[in-house]
Amino acid sequence: MILFLLLALAAGVLLPVQAGLNAQLRSALGSPVAAALISFVVGTAGLASIALLLRTPLPLGRAWAVTTPWQWGGGLIGAAYVLAAVVLAPRLGAATLIAAVVAGQMLSSLVLDQYGLVGFPVHSLTPIRLIGAALVIAGVILIQR
Repeated sequence: MILFLLLALAAGVLLPVQAGLNAQLRSALGSPVAAALISFVVGTAGLASIALLLRTPLPLGRAWAVTTPWQWGGGLIGAAYVLAAVVLAPRLGAATLIAAVVAGQMLSSLVLDQYGLVGFPVHSLTPIRLIGAALVIAGVILIQR
């Protein structure tokens, strides 16, 4: 469990770096959409390279057959996040942007857990979890000021 928490922490460390790099790309290109697109193209190339190196099978035909259209929406959500971060990072700064993103993730996660949506196991909303979410929101307010 500790290893997984550390990996999640490491992923979190990279989010503001990604936002900053993509914001610089936006400044250089003059377009948030172009910056987000390039970010996804580079990410796709990186993942394709890893898949080739690991000889990971990519059963796309089977994937179309066994999934529903909404299950493919994660890529669109990722694109929306990257585009939003490209636009918002220079306006909010790294700390406020990431704090607000984490607060949004926390609120969404509580709903997903409570009802077991999109494949998550049910984790009931408890007073302690609500207090934790309130503290995250309070953190956003404190960081923003």
